[in-house]
Formats: sequence, C-alpha cells, structure tokens
Amino acid sequence: MSASVVTGHDAGPATEQQVAKDLIRHGLLALPVALAVGAIFWGTDGVLSVGYAAVLVLVNFWLNAALLSWASRISYAMVMGVALFGFAIRLALVSAAVMAVADQDWVRPVPLGVTLVVSHLGLLFWETRYVSASLAFPGLKPAPEE
Repeated sequence: MSASVVTGHDAGPATEQQVAKDLIRHGLLALPVALAVGAIFWGTDGVLSVGYAAVLVLVNFWLNAALLSWASRISYAMVMGVALFGFAIRLALVSAAVMAVADQDWVRPVPLGVTLVVSHLGLLFWETRYVSASLAFPGLKPAPEE
C-alpha cells in the first residue's frame, strides 16, 4: 500500500524542529560577533539594528519549523502548500517588521539589511554540514562516536 499525497502524513519525529533548534543555536553562537561588528562600525545604533535583524532571522527559522511540523501531521499536500505559501507569508512578515521600524532613529539600514541577508544564507550554509540527507537519520547527522 502506498500513501496518497493528500491523505498520507508523517507520524515520525519532528525533524524540522530539530534542525531549527540547531540553526537557532548556531545563530546565537554567531550573534556576539555580528553585534561586535555592528558596534565597531555603527555604534549603539548598529548593535540595535543587528540585534533586531538577528531576532527576525531566528524567529523566521523557528516559525518555518513550527509550520512545517504542524503541516506534516496533516498531510504531505499540506506540507507542500505550507512550504510554498509559508515562505511568501514569512517574507511579507519580515518585510513588514522592517518597514515598521524603518523610520526609527536607531535603525541603520546597512547593518540591518546585511544582517538579514548574510545571517539567513550563512546559517543555512552552516547547517548543511549538520543535516543528514539520509532516511536512516532524518534531521541532524548523529554525533560521531569517540
């Protein structure tokens, strides 16, 4: 028997949340460096802008994992819909969050924009080292035995 795309669903562990937690952990590890760069080049406003952008990125990854985990318990078709439309909605939410503070005195557009782009891409590339592309170990690769 094969599962239908419409009725089939994932009953296994929520690997999306496992990967998102790891992404957030790596993001928090890199955050002090990003904040220091913001402080060196733009002072307090740079730190605030970098911090705000970092929070947006980490919340974006967390929200993506939460939505995909929820959808995977319903059906594979729901996962496809959430992946496609969820991206557009989350992009709109990040844009709205940036536009909401764009006129504030503490916002510096360069560190805010650079942090949004570099941290999204950087964390995704960094995470490729840890994600397993195997059905035997969905989610993260198992830790090597010592």
